[in-house]
Amino acid sequence: MSPTASARLKELGLALPPVVPPVAAYVPALRAGDFVYTSGQLPLVAGELQAAGKVGAEVTPEQAQGMARICGLNALAAIDALVGIDAVEQVVKVVGFVASASGFNGQPQVINGASELFGEVFGDAGKHARSAVGVAELPLNAAVEVEVIVRVSG
Repeated sequence: MSPTASARLKELGLALPPVVPPVAAYVPALRAGDFVYTSGQLPLVAGELQAAGKVGAEVTPEQAQGMARICGLNALAAIDALVGIDAVEQVVKVVGFVASASGFNGQPQVINGASELFGEVFGDAGKHARSAVGVAELPLNAAVEVEVIVRVSG
């Protein structure tokens, strides 16, 4: 039997952070039937943005990939608070936004930070469809934002 997501997080030495409070008029996650949709998650740790600016200018692609992983952890925290992380049956879709300097086109590698996290935590159930989009600006001047859709049990 495969370990639960919560057990796998522990094996990986990861703890879910507190849910990031919304910065505007929305909720961190919402359930609709068998699906949970997260709002876009920024790379905030203890309320602090981990880096600001555009990837390919002020932020390196490697830094941005680490920030996408933080966004993924924040998304998992929002899901956990709503339905419990062990209710996740499948990560369905990941959408990643990368504030990109002119000429930067490595968005897929940046968003791998989140995608690889989901694979580590959920195994085959972490395989998902995905979009990785370059944008001019993100809220709070964040370099990365990630939103997630998961299918849940019960």
